[in-house]
Amino acid sequence: MSLTDPVADFLARIRNAIRARHQKLDVPASKLKTEIARILKEEGYIANYKATEENGRNVLRVYLKYGTNSEAAIRDLSRISRPGCRVYVGRDEIKRVQGGLGISILTTPRGVMTGRQARKEGVGGEILCEVW
Repeated sequence: MSLTDPVADFLARIRNAIRARHQKLDVPASKLKTEIARILKEEGYIANYKATEENGRNVLRVYLKYGTNSEAAIRDLSRISRPGCRVYVGRDEIKRVQGGLGISILTTPRGVMTGRQARKEGVGGEILCEVW
């Protein structure tokens, strides 16, 4: 099955798994999804992730993170730049998410990074999503 927007599918699967209170979820693996999962782990939004092979297919297994009272670390995620409407920002146009309580994930010429890192390195790029 061919997906038009694999990143939106990845974010929707995370959102659905959190609402269903799952501990882990499997998604078809790609380099971009692995980089997004790496950033989510570094920022403390997921517990862990690992790339495995299941039935001859590469799968990215994401372990979700819950706090006390089974409250998810991720409150919500939203896709910003879509295949039909790409959103690019310069280094001075990167906005804070939820007043600094969330993160934006960007693809830049120096790789996938958070909005905070991109501002610090002085690069702009395409805003993939926002997480808070």
